[in-house]
Amino acid sequence: MTNEALSVAPVRILFTNENARLLYGESGLQPATPQAVGIDLRACITLHIPVAPSERKSIPVGIALEPRRAGIAGFVYSRSGLGAVKGLVVAQGVGIIDPDYRGEVSVFLLNTSQEVYIVQPGERIAQIVFQPYFRPVFEEVAALNSTERGTGGFGHTGQ
Repeated sequence: MTNEALSVAPVRILFTNENARLLYGESGLQPATPQAVGIDLRACITLHIPVAPSERKSIPVGIALEPRRAGIAGFVYSRSGLGAVKGLVVAQGVGIIDPDYRGEVSVFLLNTSQEVYIVQPGERIAQIVFQPYFRPVFEEVAALNSTERGTGGFGHTGQ
């Protein structure tokens, strides 16, 4: 599959140190397969970092990003194998890299397992997906349109 067949958005990348450049290679960040959506982020650390059960740790990934297309932001998700198998997930569920943020990206990891997890230098710890976002334009009204659900909250369907 070529880039012409994909929807692409240019993103500038700045390696925050030489170790990061070595981790990601000459081509920068690349998907693992031609149709992969997420791009792996690596722990740009020189020492092993233990994350105790229920503990959160900030792990730098050695890059800063600049999306060049309006309406695109970076969304950081857990790696499925690391989260499902090892219990190490992105602490806030999904991290958002705002398009105007120019600092080094860090990933807050949460250990949901009962064992200490040791983050290894260069380990793939999360994935980033570039997605469109929409800025709402709020309009105050006296009432909202009615729907079948109405104001029924959690569990309103009995399931």
